[in-house]
This record gives sequence, structure tokens and C-alpha cells, in this order.
Amino acid sequence: MPKRRDSGFPARDAIVAFIRAHPGKVGTREIAREFGLKNADRAELRRILRELADEGIIEKRGKKIGEPAVLPATLVADITGRDSDGELIASPAEWDEVESGEPPKIRIHVPRRPQPGTAAGVGDRALLRIEQLDEREGGAYRGRVIKVVDHAKTRVLGIFRALPGGGGRLIPVDKKQAGRELNISRADTNGAEDGDLVSVDLLRSRGFGLASGKVKERLGSLASEKAVSLIAIHAHEIPQAFSPAALREAEEAKPPTLKAREDWRDVPLVTIDPPDAKDHDDAVHAQADPDPNNRGGYIVNVAIADVAFYVRPGSALDRDALARGNSVYFPDRVVPMLPERISNDLCSLVPGEPRGALAVRMVIGNDGRKRSHSFHRILMRSAAKLHYAQAQAAIDGRPDDITGPLLPSILRPLYDAYAVVKRAREERDPLDLDIPERKILLKPDGTVDRVIVPERLDAHKLIEEFMILANVAAAEMLEKKSLPLIYRVHDEPTLEKVHNLQEFLKTLDLPFAKSGALRPSLFNRVLAQVKGHDSEPLVNEVVLRSQAQAEYAAENYGHFGLNLRRYAHFTSPIRRYADLIVHRALIRGLGLGEGALPESETVETLTEVAAQISLTERRAMKAERETADRLIAHFLADRIGATFQGRISGVTRAGLFVKLTDTGADGLIPIRTLGSEYFNYDETRHALVGSRSGAMHRLGDVVDVRLVEAAPVAGALRFELLSEGKLAPRGRKRQDASRPQTKAHPGRSPRDRDRKQGNSRIGKAKKGRSWKP
Repeated sequence: MPKRRDSGFPARDAIVAFIRAHPGKVGTREIAREFGLKNADRAELRRILRELADEGIIEKRGKKIGEPAVLPATLVADITGRDSDGELIASPAEWDEVESGEPPKIRIHVPRRPQPGTAAGVGDRALLRIEQLDEREGGAYRGRVIKVVDHAKTRVLGIFRALPGGGGRLIPVDKKQAGRELNISRADTNGAEDGDLVSVDLLRSRGFGLASGKVKERLGSLASEKAVSLIAIHAHEIPQAFSPAALREAEEAKPPTLKAREDWRDVPLVTIDPPDAKDHDDAVHAQADPDPNNRGGYIVNVAIADVAFYVRPGSALDRDALARGNSVYFPDRVVPMLPERISNDLCSLVPGEPRGALAVRMVIGNDGRKRSHSFHRILMRSAAKLHYAQAQAAIDGRPDDITGPLLPSILRPLYDAYAVVKRAREERDPLDLDIPERKILLKPDGTVDRVIVPERLDAHKLIEEFMILANVAAAEMLEKKSLPLIYRVHDEPTLEKVHNLQEFLKTLDLPFAKSGALRPSLFNRVLAQVKGHDSEPLVNEVVLRSQAQAEYAAENYGHFGLNLRRYAHFTSPIRRYADLIVHRALIRGLGLGEGALPESETVETLTEVAAQISLTERRAMKAERETADRLIAHFLADRIGATFQGRISGVTRAGLFVKLTDTGADGLIPIRTLGSEYFNYDETRHALVGSRSGAMHRLGDVVDVRLVEAAPVAGALRFELLSEGKLAPRGRKRQDASRPQTKAHPGRSPRDRDRKQGNSRIGKAKKGRSWKP
């Protein structure tokens, strides 16, 4: 029996022993069950666990608890080298050394007969199954390669620029290599023409001068395609072409019939999407609940395209979809997860056409809470295709020919139901960050026309809340059926990040008293205090950076940002593989017919899928961000010397990053160009502070800058700061003596300093962390 104190509560050493016996597999619930604790004991248990974490005895990862630096059972790792015995050594691809210290080393176990796709080498990135070794084996980790997700980079990607005498130069697309051109001799061009995107093999350098390369492959022409997104697609190896087998399956697919479906064609479901949407995979309908026991309540129907009917497990379509993980959206094109025959035709809920769907019928009480739900496999017919502004205009008294007839019977009940649902949302109090999102609008030739910040309407919020309700219903149903699924999870901020946020808020005299469990409402109270003040953008940005990143997982640890205990993605199977898994699980659990999740799919297999699609999601986000950077850099390239207003969006030891107000473009002000004194990096205040003057440049400050350099291919900008720094508040130290000083070198011009540094004057912008519901 577990060791207990005289009070009947388990002793600390007994709790630690239990955690050590089950590394990375237990959380508060499992500990309470092991020691027979009641709900009333949970507060004391959490207090003890916080103490153990503060003392460094245990560490929390997600909702699981282990000894410090315990790795999860499955992770993505970079193979960094070999040990003295020649064994491959890896380290986690994502590891915060500030919080967790040196990353642990993982020995790669290579079986005698490796499976196809698992042969890895130094420089590769791989998905590993992790096993912790005991003390006799060195206390390290052993990893088995499940799949190589990225091979070592032996080539450089760039734009070929032809020279008059033959041959040319390669302009690298990577920001880290901006300014480091390669020489391509006439014999090594492989037929490349000016403006071609090419991959180049590096040749051994001989003597001084530019490094040389040989064109290995021509990937496309930016000159003819006007497609800057082509760079990111190839740089991140995002699959473009579908396999012939997948295309054949898509073309052979037939429209749905009523077989094994309920007939919902008379339910006036409508789609509400952006005006430029190509696929329409969700439709909504609401009506007042006629049940006298639910006066003031509503019935909300959410219908989602039945992708699982067409994309069967193990099929060619399924394999291609998993390799993509999600669709990727660029300003000039979409790289879809599924062929257009599926995504834009058979599974697009277009008006007047019969379409298969998986629908959830939710009964909402007059308090906004979901009382019950049920899932149905249906045949539907969309009553209308609307866009957000169009639906909002109708509600605001400006209907058009399409929305006018829909207003009393369809649109008004939707908005009335949303008004009720909003009450529960406000009570739930999810994280309420105000971070404006910009959208790039292009001209017909593919260049930037303008950058806008779309207004956030009630129509957007209505669809968002109904989708969240449907996602929660899916997760609840699958848990009730005890079926494996992929959750959308978002961990709470780490103790270290909460502490750093507290220290930062002290510099603004803002209270952040954490007591009890961490909740989004704690952050919302801080955000409410700065609403409408000059510090509002700064505080929103710092709170955002304190948050973890949302991801997919086969084990649930809740969604902190949405303040939900269970959450899964159900509403976009056309563009997200996670949603397809959830659809298949619902079909299996509810006996809804063909396309069900196979019995062979378990928590273990879905853990691997979740890790892979979390990786593809981040790949897509990075590619989309880099493409936006390149388009804006092209847009600004002919405005060298122009002045702009912006806001400091990042502060590092390398310098200041500034986001321009009108375009959202990010650029670097190197620290060496700030002035004629040393500047110290104040991590607590997110600022660079002059050692003599006390002049402070802080995250969130509004500044004027001059554009001095643009590298359109790399998407990088360099600015010169025109604004003076603000004086640091009196009574506070200008520098933390425990931190090293970062120096802005006086006495040299920027050009001389850059020549002495021997590298490009354009750096890689560091982006803030984001979370997506």
C-alpha cells in the first residue's frame, strides 16, 4: 500500500515514488486514484505538486507529470551526430533551454532490418518512439525511428540571376543566408534562366571569393508564374502533386445518395464564409426550441462535409492527405489537402446540390449552455452561400436580393441563438487577446495591391462559437464511447513564463496575483486593465508570448486558451487531417456506416499521427508567414529611404524588430546601429536600455523608421531607427548586473561595421509565439 502520513494524506516521497514508477504517464487524476483521494483532497494535492515542481523534483508537461526533462513517448527530434561508439545521437526538435536547461541526448536504436522510410542519418529530422534507460544504461534515452520527416539539407534553394557573359548568381531564399550569393558557372547552370527557382548543390570552395554551386533542378519560374508562394512550397517541401492513384480515386467518386443517410434536404442550412472561399465545408441552422421545458432555448444544427465517405483509411487519397496534414493558404494560391474533385466539388456544400454531411444537433438552454447533442449522417441541400459581411449587413438592416428572403426565417434565428450562446462563452471567459490579423490583397499580376485588417463582425463570432460547440460535442461523444481520437490541446503557461510575465507587469505597476489554479480569466483581467491605453498592444503581445502553442495529441490535457476540458477538431475535414480522424471515429462509435476508423487505430498509433500533423501544421504556418514577408518585401523594395511608422514587435540581444503600421511588415534594426553608447538587454522589461543615457527602446513602443535595405527573395527588411528612446523610470536599475551586456558599437558607420562583421546586414526576424483554437 502507498505510504501515508498520519493525517491519512500520502507523504511527498510516496507521491514522488509513484511518479517515478510511471514516467510521463500520470497526472493529477492518476495520482488521486492511486492514493484513493476524494475531490475534497484535490486542492491539497495540487499544492503539494506545486511545491515539488518549484523545488525542481517533478516537472509538468501537458497534463502529465514526471521527473524533470522526462521526454514524451513520441516526439520529433533532430539527429545531431554520433557518439564514440558510432551510434546516432539526437535531441528534441523543440526544446526551451531557458526553461529546461541542456536538451537530453537520445541514442538512436537501429534494428538489423529497418523498415522502409526509417533509415536516418546525421542532419535528418525524425519522428521517434522514446524509451527511458535506467541508471545502469546511463540514464539517457533510446529512440526508435518511426519515420524520417526531413532529410539533411545538402542543397541550397534560391533564385537564379543570369549574368551577361554567361553563368549567373544564386540568391538564397533563406533569411539566414540573405546576402550570401553563390556563383554559378556557365557549365553548371543546367539550362536555368533568369528568375528560375532552382536547387543548387554546393561545390567545394577554392580560395577566396564567392562560394560556387551547380544547378541540380529547375523548380519553376517566378518570372512567368508570378507566384512568390512557390519559394515557400519548395523550401518546406510541401507536396503539390497528388499521386495518380489518388487522382483516380477522386475522379471515380460519385455524388452521395440517401443510402444509410437521414434526409435533411428540407432543413435550410446555409454556409457563411469569407468572400474568396473556394470550399464550403460547414453549414449552420438554428431555430427556437419548441420544448416548453426549454423556453428561450434553441436547437442549433451544424453540418460538416462528409469527407470520410470519400477518403477511406489506407486509400491513396488517405495517404496523400496524411502526408500533407492540412491545406496551406497563400495569398496567391491554396495547396489543398485533397484534390479539387473532392474539396471544391463533392464535399463543398454549394447551394441547391445534394451533399453528404455529418451533422450535430445541439439543444441549447436559455443560459447558453449545451444541454444535449446527437450526431447524424445526412443528405443535405444548402439553402444559400453567404459571406460574413453580407450576412452582417442583412442583420444590420441592409439586406440584398439573396439575404432579404432569408432574414426572418434563417438569419434572425441564427443571430438570436448566438446571442444566447454568447452568455455561456462570457461565463466561460476564454483567453481574450486582441491581436489584429492582416490580409494581403493582390493585383492580377500577383503583386501586392494593399494590406488590410478585416473588421471582426458578429457573423465571424457566430460561426466561431457554433464550431466550438460542435467540436466539444464531438470530443464528448467519443469519450463517452471510449474511442481513441485526436484532441486539439493547449497547455497552460509554464511556471517560468508566468513568473516572467509577473515581473514584466510589475514594471507597468499592473497586479498579477496568481492564487489557486491558473485560468484564462487571470490574464483577461490584466488585458481589461490596459484596454484603450497606450500599453494595450504591448501587454497583449507579452501575454501572447507567455502562452504555450496549441497542438494535436491522442491524450487529452484540455484547451487552456478556450477554457475547455475536452476539445477536438471536427468542423474542417476538407482541410485538416485531424478532423477526418474525428469523423471516422464518430462513424465507428455510432455505427453510421462506411468510412469508419479501423479497429487497428489505437491511442499509440494516433499519437504518431498527432505528432506528424502538428509538425505539418507548423510547417504550413511558417510557409504562409514567409510568403507574406516576401510579398511585402517585394512591395517595399522600391521605397528604400522612405520613412514609416511602426511598433517595436521584438526585442533581442541582436537588436529591435519593428512591425510597420500600414503593411504589418517586419524588419530588423541591428543593435549596432542604435547609437554611440552601449545598449543593455533588459529581459524583464523587454527593452534595450542605453548604459549612459538610460534611453529605453521597449517592446510595443511606437517608433519612426527609415527603410535602408530590402531582400525580397528572402523576405527580409532592415530599418534605421529615427525615434529617440524614452528614459527608463527612475528608481529602477538600468541593467540587471547578473546578465551580460549587449553592446552597440560606437564610432563606426553602419557600412563599416557590417564589413567588419563579415555578414549580411539583414537578420532573421524572430516571431512571437501564437496559439490557434
